[in-house]
Amino acid sequence: MQKVCPRELIPPHIVAEAISSLHGLDLRWSGPITPAEMQYVEQYVLAKYPQYSHGLMEESDKNDLYSIYCSESSAASPAEDRRRSPLSSREPSPSPSLGGIHPDLDRTLLEPSRLQDILAKKSSFPGSFVSIPEIQARNRALRHCGLTDEEYLVVFIPCYKDAMMLVGESYPFFRYNYYLTAIDEEADYVREFAAYKDSKVVAAPADWLDLRIKGSQLSQYFRRKSKYRAKGLFAYPAEVKRTRYSMHWVSEARRNSWHVLLDASASEERLNLTLHRPDFVLCTLNNTNASPSMISCLLVRRKSFDACSPSPMLHS
Repeated sequence: MQKVCPRELIPPHIVAEAISSLHGLDLRWSGPITPAEMQYVEQYVLAKYPQYSHGLMEESDKNDLYSIYCSESSAASPAEDRRRSPLSSREPSPSPSLGGIHPDLDRTLLEPSRLQDILAKKSSFPGSFVSIPEIQARNRALRHCGLTDEEYLVVFIPCYKDAMMLVGESYPFFRYNYYLTAIDEEADYVREFAAYKDSKVVAAPADWLDLRIKGSQLSQYFRRKSKYRAKGLFAYPAEVKRTRYSMHWVSEARRNSWHVLLDASASEERLNLTLHRPDFVLCTLNNTNASPSMISCLLVRRKSFDACSPSPMLHS
């Protein structure tokens, strides 16, 4: 079947997106393309934008150029001795496929973990066996963050460390993504999981969070190039020693394809996260009914993660 030039059928910005993903660039593309690149564009469109696929190829003609490129790009380097996991000796999960077939950060699959099991149960059996004190505490946590039950699931954890470890255990770190963190190293229990899974750990100095000083450096890091749709996890504190940091970083990180963990455990004042919507929020509440006196809460954005799939394969 004769090929049709993608420029005649597909909007130029989609052609640019396809070529950018081929070369692993976060840039717009212009100029002539080679026959091989044209074939890749066609198959990219068939996979991601089927509404533009009329006249490109019959379904049976989809050979494996697109699939081969994805599999080669996500192939891991030769096996090497692994450090022991913070929780177990299980092998790190494989790298996800290219993010180009996914329009955004939503529905990322969590790794098999305690948090995945908890979220799956909460999603499958909403309201079942929930006590009135738990409902009251959940509503307090949501009000404290300015969020709603429709958008976030609330998980209660004995302490801050356990909450952080739930995130580190479940987040799909892999060799080619990043953990960018501005949380103090002594309190950051996610780092060890990210390092174990061969994700690149980058410590961001606290002054990067100051919009007036070096905020541009953090912005530049958010925009770094990656052939994966989800670049990794960005974690930062909402407040440190009564210094409150801007919620602007949540929106900017997500706009540049990062998931966000917001540590609001030190924030006593109510937050307004309605316009920002981090993927994870860690906060604490006073427990007036029992000891310990503080309850750690982990809020997980429902739309960000798919905890219900039993498949261990990760897609960002």
